[in-house]
Amino acid sequence: MRYGPRSGSHGGSPVATGPGQVFGDLREVAARVRAGLAAEIEYEESAEELPPGVASGAQIAKFAQEERARVLEAGASGLEKLADDRADEIDDDEYFGVEAIVLLEGRPAILVQGQDFASQPGDWAVLDAGRAAIHESITRVGRVEVTGHPSLDWIGTAFLVGPEAVMTNRHVAAEFSRAEGAGWTFQEGMSARVDPGEELPLPAAPGPVATPESPAYEITEVIGIHPELDMALLRIAPADGAQLPTPLAVAADAPANVPGRPVYVIGYPAWDGRRNEPESMRRIFMDIYNVKRLQPGMTTEFTPGGRVMKHDCSTLGGNSGSPVFDLTDHRVLGLHYGGRYRVGNVAVPLWELVDDPLLAQAKVNWV
Repeated sequence: MRYGPRSGSHGGSPVATGPGQVFGDLREVAARVRAGLAAEIEYEESAEELPPGVASGAQIAKFAQEERARVLEAGASGLEKLADDRADEIDDDEYFGVEAIVLLEGRPAILVQGQDFASQPGDWAVLDAGRAAIHESITRVGRVEVTGHPSLDWIGTAFLVGPEAVMTNRHVAAEFSRAEGAGWTFQEGMSARVDPGEELPLPAAPGPVATPESPAYEITEVIGIHPELDMALLRIAPADGAQLPTPLAVAADAPANVPGRPVYVIGYPAWDGRRNEPESMRRIFMDIYNVKRLQPGMTTEFTPGGRVMKHDCSTLGGNSGSPVFDLTDHRVLGLHYGGRYRVGNVAVPLWELVDDPLLAQAKVNWV
């Protein structure tokens, strides 16, 4: 979706959805952004003065905060002009700021910490109502980690779909497995597991986040690689011998209102400068990568009977293999497998595969 007088040179929003589609009331969003900036300034003014020995670092932080405030203030001004049908008056700074607000508020990538997430302002405050169900979703999604790989420690995301099965992408599984006869096996000298932890540590808990109810899963077998789609099913066993959690509910039928349905992705976005504009990544991910995130958005396109569902959640390369959840009932609607900056993201609509023999072999939990 393009907007503003410079849409020809700038393209559109990095999430391929314009502010008019992301936000309901542009003036209300502008007011909320300004209120947040005022609260930050008030907090900063009341902060204790730092000693001279750390003044340099504090000064850098102060400059970064001031730049962020400048960008968001310009964005608030741009939103007001859009609300007044004055898009032709939006300048470059305001355009940049509008994109920043779309990314930070409209399509955020929320850090998961302690299997939980911070409450969000604006439209995504609705996530609080589903917090318990989202927690259950979070515990059943993990990072695919490998040993013996020549260059990678981890390669994507996977999620629990059957009693002993996780789903991910073909291009993820291909990093540690190979075709052999009629099936697939591990590449020589390699092994893999799915770790549902790997969160950014909480301030009071330095070091890796340990979650007793979410043990790592050893990948013991490649159940199969889909012959047509970017999909793989893998058999797992808990690394510590504990019982596996119940699998996620996978949608057995099409939801209503696709496109236009609120959804969320859970996964592990990684730095991906090949397909994304670096400055936009910094605005939304704050240079924190490789850890678990909750990424809300909307479905944007689907043709009944098709094998592609598009969405506009803010994802990066490490999200390969992430589940796309319905925010209404928390069923898994799709398997995310790719995206392109300012174009959108693509996922396999899983309800279209309810009779697929590979998913039957994995005993997918259709609901």
